[in-house]
Amino acid sequence: MKPRDSALRAKRFEASEKARKVASLEAMIRDFETMISDLSRQITAEEERTGIKDPAHFAYSTFSKAAAQRRGNLAASVADLKMKLDIARRDHEDAASELTKLEPAEERDRLIRKGDPRAMAG
Repeated sequence: MKPRDSALRAKRFEASEKARKVASLEAMIRDFETMISDLSRQITAEEERTGIKDPAHFAYSTFSKAAAQRRGNLAASVADLKMKLDIARRDHEDAASELTKLEPAEERDRLIRKGDPRAMAG
């Protein structure tokens, strides 16, 4: 295997790995946002059930307090994941652009080895 082939293979792997990371972060964000929505509905239902909507009230539901805290933690996690997602997208775009720079040259070299006249046209 030529060094150029291994470099191209490494770039392809890097680009696909970064694409998987982006997809994973997007899925985590969607899951967390769904959990936040579910917790909000549960808090509202509990407040309706108890008739106490003020978290500062002495008889406010401990379930609602705990769910609200969990919702806040998830919201903070979503904000952090969105920052990581922006970075991961930029990294993926960079890796993809580097790969596209290498692949046309690789294709041209392959055509030259085969003696294809299309290689001379580019």
